[in-house]
Formats: sequence, C-alpha cells, structure tokens
Amino acid sequence: MKKAIVIGASSGIGRALAQVLSENGYSVGLAGRRENLLHELTRELPTPSVVKVIDVTKTNEARQLLRELIAEMGDVELFVLSAGVGFVNPTLDWAKERDTIDVNVSGFTATVNVIVDYLESRGSGQIVSISSIAALRGHRAAPAYNASKAFMSNYMEALRNRFHERGLPVVVTDVQPGFVDTAMAKGEGVFWAAPAEKAARQIFSAIRKRKEHLYVTKRWRLIAWIMKAAPDWLYHRF
Repeated sequence: MKKAIVIGASSGIGRALAQVLSENGYSVGLAGRRENLLHELTRELPTPSVVKVIDVTKTNEARQLLRELIAEMGDVELFVLSAGVGFVNPTLDWAKERDTIDVNVSGFTATVNVIVDYLESRGSGQIVSISSIAALRGHRAAPAYNASKAFMSNYMEALRNRFHERGLPVVVTDVQPGFVDTAMAKGEGVFWAAPAEKAARQIFSAIRKRKEHLYVTKRWRLIAWIMKAAPDWLYHRF
C-alpha cells in the first residue's frame, strides 16, 4: 500500500486531500495541531491512518515528531505540506504578521527540511506544497501572507533544482490555489471560491501526473496571467 503524510490535515485542503488519498488506496499519516479533528478524520478514512499531533511553530519539536511519524509509517513516498495561516492585515498588526511567518515560513522550512533528508536517503518520492496564487505579487491587505507564500514557492523551486542536480527522481509540486472554500477564505461571496473537495481532486490528479506546478482551480491560470502581466500602476489600484 502506498503511504503519504499530510501536514495540516485537520481542516481545509489538507483534510480534503487526505480523504482523496485514502479513497485512492493510500495509507495516510495525519499531522496537525487539533488532535480531536485528526481522530475524527481517521474514523472517516477507508484505509489505515496514523495520527501525530504536530505544531509546526514549535520547530524543533515538530521536526522530531515528523521523524517519528515517518518511522511509524515506514517507507513514505508522498508528503503534502498544507499547514498554513493567513490574515487580512492592512494595519500591519504585528501579532498577525508574526503568526503568519511562524507557520508559513519557519514551520514550513523546519518540516520540509526533514522531508528532504528522508527522501534523499530513500532515493525517490514527491513533495507537494500548498502555496497560493498570492505568491505571485505582494498586496497591501496581507503583506506577510503574500510574502510567505512567495517564500514557499521559491523554496520549492530551489528544492526542485537541488534534486535535479543530485540526479534524484524526487518530484516537487508547487500548488498555487486561488480562493478555496475553507476557514482561511473568510467572508461571503468570495470570488471563484472552489469547494475543498474539488480542489483536492485536482491536486491529486496533479500528484498522479507528477506535475511540478498547478493552479487550483484550473481557471485561476487566467487570474495568474493577469496578475503577472499587470503593470505596477494598474496593480496598485486593486
């Protein structure tokens, strides 16, 4: 049976993707902060799962717990990094900026480094990171969020380059969703918000095809093109 670990499996895209992976025959390691939600999820999955409570902001502890989870599962070939936070923060409230950096930058880097070490010793595998279309440009409403997602996407590109230089068949998949109907996409009537299950199924399709990049849902490719092409004077109006 194939094995995968989803970090950030207690809710949102991570939870939905864990369900899709299990439906497709994967044994899934479920990592996240909220133990009750992880155990609730494991009862819903058709394949065996292992729960490990991990708070990625406690970086040293998180790294050790992730190593333990890998050892408990044995021969894990797929890792999904879906832990993330984000705030609309035009006032630059430091607590919100700090929390975003702690999870999306420090926590991400601490855990992905453990994964890289493991997959390099294993010799193959796949890393999937749930970034955001917000990675494409900075925005005044959420400076730390956009910047942290840009960090993630850039870091994933660096890892892809690293594995290529070492001649290792490790696939690095950078997923950049638009709005997905999760707790992070706050507010009613959010533009083009996709159900988490739909997003998860598109991500799983990209995993099977061993793609290196994906916009979710696919129509967000148009928005990405507009964002990247827009001159500063136009972009700053939005």
